[in-house]
Amino acid sequence: MSHPNPIDAVETARAVAAGELSAEQVVTRALNAARDLGGRLNLFLSLDRERALDRARAVDSARAAGRALGPLAGVPVALKANMCAEGFESNCASRILAGYHAPYTATFVMRLLDAGAIPIGVTNMDEFAMGSSGENSAFGPAKNPWDEARTPGGSSSGAAGAVAAGIVPIALGSDTGGSVRQPAALCGILGLKPTYGRISRYGLIAFASSLDQVSPFARSVRDLELLLELLSGADPLDSTSLPLAPLGRSGEEGARLDGLRIGVPAQYMPAGLDPRVRTAIEASLATFESLGAKLVEVSLPHTDAAIACYYVVATAEASSNLARFEGVRYGMRELGDGSLQGMMAATRAAGFGPEVKRRILLGTYVLSSGYYAAWYGQALKVRRLLRRDFDRAFEQCDVIAGPTSPTPAFRLGAKTADPVAMYLNDILTAPASLAGLPALSLPCGFAEESGTRLPLGLQLIAPPLEDARVLRAARAFESATDFHTQHPALFAS
Repeated sequence: MSHPNPIDAVETARAVAAGELSAEQVVTRALNAARDLGGRLNLFLSLDRERALDRARAVDSARAAGRALGPLAGVPVALKANMCAEGFESNCASRILAGYHAPYTATFVMRLLDAGAIPIGVTNMDEFAMGSSGENSAFGPAKNPWDEARTPGGSSSGAAGAVAAGIVPIALGSDTGGSVRQPAALCGILGLKPTYGRISRYGLIAFASSLDQVSPFARSVRDLELLLELLSGADPLDSTSLPLAPLGRSGEEGARLDGLRIGVPAQYMPAGLDPRVRTAIEASLATFESLGAKLVEVSLPHTDAAIACYYVVATAEASSNLARFEGVRYGMRELGDGSLQGMMAATRAAGFGPEVKRRILLGTYVLSSGYYAAWYGQALKVRRLLRRDFDRAFEQCDVIAGPTSPTPAFRLGAKTADPVAMYLNDILTAPASLAGLPALSLPCGFAEESGTRLPLGLQLIAPPLEDARVLRAARAFESATDFHTQHPALFAS
């Protein structure tokens, strides 16, 4: 079912500022949709109804008094459950953090609040952001609004589903190896992973600190541009935050891409790629050519090593980061045999799910004495080679294009028995994460399966700090296609 030109965040804020809609109306609708449709799809872990309505009424009062409103005033937004904000339960979809309320608000959430946005609740996710389907949540899997029997992708499953289902126009997820881009592709929306360090990570509960990035979901490129402008910029509270000013919007409407060189790596179009994905990507490349861009063959020869490299680096960092959850300072506590060691062991055994335990064990192994150089040390060398591949490719092109996910959304339960098959969902997104590059997924077509239309995603990657370049290319593609206006029957109109 198509809903032409659904209202996005920019239009919502304009309508609220003009008095065409009240912020209270907008937020009430979002809260009700989150409760009803979000409940059906298991997208939200908690809602903050009273606080959200209070903020909405404050926006309406400010407008009535003639005061200036922020660029997102009255716009409802959803937050992933690994984000800290006062008043919200930040449990990372894990039993070990059940009931945890952060005593502070993340920098990126504060920047949303300063712009007038209104967080309505916390969304479901793979536990501690470890997963590609949402099925690792301690609170049950989120469901894809295009087909309730399928995954919305992961780990930012609930946030992607909430935007795709029309509950909120924008949401924040986190992308470590593809956790925003892959669900954006499987849900038919846009997801942007910025250059590493572009957005502060202060207040994002860590999984893998050299990879984690706060990353927005939206239904239009202009919303992504606005969000990047508001969320980016240096933060003294995050030592990995780049010492740069916020990234301003270009203001270009540019529907043409004359002279832009788009690199097409053979490694991103392998023989095993779903043929429906291949067809959609080839059609997308033809669209870019019609917009004036030039296609260039490039090579990323170490792509096949990306998943192995990622699952050494990410698990090593996870084993260190998750050591802090031991039953003393945060969340739940099991007594065990009564000793300190027994309490910690019992708490972690009861609190962490199977996938989190698997990754902690993997990470501890690759960092252990006698194995560090062979595993973690080697992975860091491969990471450098992956970055070098991109550097050389960008000598020949301006943007790299390819599929976001090798397949459309798969059925819930289809890959849970085979962790490696699940890990391979990130084969096309992990390389840009390891290299710290800006990468964006946007809708580019559909696959028909069992009478259901399943969205497909196109990934665009640019050199470091060239976030504006992927947005420009995405804006031109969006202006030439209507995939972003197509929405599932389960859409909160």
